[in-house]
Amino acid sequence: MRIDLHAHSTASDGTDTPAELVRNAAGAGLDVVALTDHDTVRGYGEALAALPAGLTLVTGAELSCRLDGVGVHMLAYLFDPEEPELARERELVRDDRTPRAQAMIGKLRDLGVDVTWEQVARIAGDGSVGRPHIATALVELGVVPTVSDAFTPDWLADGGRAYAEKHELDPFEAVRLVKAAGGVTVLAHPAAVKRGRCVSESAIADMAAAGLDGIEVDHMDHDTDTRARMRGLASDLGLLTTGSSDYHGSRKTCRLGEYTTDPEIYGEITRRATGAFPVPGAGGRER
Repeated sequence: MRIDLHAHSTASDGTDTPAELVRNAAGAGLDVVALTDHDTVRGYGEALAALPAGLTLVTGAELSCRLDGVGVHMLAYLFDPEEPELARERELVRDDRTPRAQAMIGKLRDLGVDVTWEQVARIAGDGSVGRPHIATALVELGVVPTVSDAFTPDWLADGGRAYAEKHELDPFEAVRLVKAAGGVTVLAHPAAVKRGRCVSESAIADMAAAGLDGIEVDHMDHDTDTRARMRGLASDLGLLTTGSSDYHGSRKTCRLGEYTTDPEIYGEITRRATGAFPVPGAGGRER
């Protein structure tokens, strides 16, 4: 089985619609794909309606968190999307995205960048506006060559010249909320230092003690040494280890299935979940 547990659609900051995402996942030879848009489950219905035969969809979300000033992304899988407490927190984060983006645009304009809200809103479309949309605008304007180059202290990285804060969950609270909604939590790209400051290994140990299920080890932003270190940490803490593409369509260079999760780990994730269950596709995938 080929299993990719981290992918984004136009419901947040990917460039594939949810329907295109599941079709492309099937075309990439995946057996399982997780839809993990930022702080939203809006893409579920479209993805499920288009799900090809032979592909299983895992529903999820990537929750925006912050601990001691450090941004933390928490992958949440197979939770009940209607559970009110977690739904309310996701809504608070989403509602804060627009004023935050407008504040970042204001800072960029103060820095002499001729970016506008209208440009960023066009790029975001129906998705939840976020930094990747602003980064795409900077690419369009020729300010930076790639989206990744916008995530530096000069521009949009945490604490960068054009950075602005938004409402974010405490990661310990995120673990509690997801657990209460019957879901499973995996800390996304925990040592992706190129994105900025990362949480400490002692903080990850504290999260594990609070109920964190796993960490994303095999990821494009982890080099070989980092993966080995994270795998060792997971072993010491009794955490599951996943691998994922963090696919964003054409917005990033990663490909669906570039990194995958071991079937036994996937089986354990589904065993622990009680809020929702993987859905096998029923519509005409060619083999």
